Amino acid sequence: QVQLVESGGGLVQPGGSLRLSCAASGTTFSITAMAWYRQAPGKWRELVATITSRGSTHYADSVKGRFTISRDNAKNTVWLQMNSLKPEDTAVYYCNALEENGSLIRQYWGQGTQVTVSA
Repeated sequence: QVQLVESGGGLVQPGGSLRLSCAASGTTFSITAMAWYRQAPGKWRELVATITSRGSTHYADSVKGRFTISRDNAKNTVWLQMNSLKPEDTAVYYCNALEENGSLIRQYWGQGTQVTVSA
């Protein structure tokens, strides 16, 4: 089992920055990728950024150039640096971990952390 705990959310003004953290614990040796999702009220949960164990990253078009995902495999921690924040970035941000062990594939979710961008 893998447990994920997010932190770093809060209230910021447009143009500001936040850094989200996600710490994984438990049986983390099989985690091959981690990601950040977000969900705003009335909207589907959307993928924000992903990073593999080898450091390959992908970003949603809406956050390219503004957000950066990074990972420390040894510490089983992933971060999301968010710059130039916009009101439309307001959402609950969720950490996600992909576990692959042979044919066994599992996903784990954190509890979410609120990010609010408002003047």
